[in-house]
Amino acid sequence: MIETTAPTGSATLGADKAYYTAAHVAALRALRVTPHVVQNQTNRRSAIDGRTTRHPGYAISQCIRKRIEGPFGSMKAAGGFWQTKHRGRERVRWMFTIRAAAYNLIRLPCLLATI
Repeated sequence: MIETTAPTGSATLGADKAYYTAAHVAALRALRVTPHVVQNQTNRRSAIDGRTTRHPGYAISQCIRKRIEGPFGSMKAAGGFWQTKHRGRERVRWMFTIRAAAYNLIRLPCLLATI
C-alpha cells in the first residue's frame, strides 16, 4: 500500500513496535519514506538511528502515537476488549463501537473543559 500511495517527496510512516525490524526500516528507506517506529534501545543496535530521531517530527510522531494507542489500551483493560466474546465481523464491530462510545463518554468532561 505504501508503494502505491507514497509521494515522491518526503513522507513519514508511523508504525507500531511490531514493525521495528531492520528489513522493514530498510524497505521504507528504499521507498524514500521516513519510518517513525519506536526506537528499541535495549541490549542491541537500533534500526532507527540519528537520521530519524534528530528531527522534531519524530518526537511529535511518538507523542501522537501514544495518544492514539491510549484508547485502545483502555478498551482492552477496562472495557473487556482484550478477548472478544463474539464471533463474526458485524458482532465484533458492534462491540468495538459500543466500547468506543463508552470511552468517549468518559472523556467528555475533559473535552468540554477545554472549550
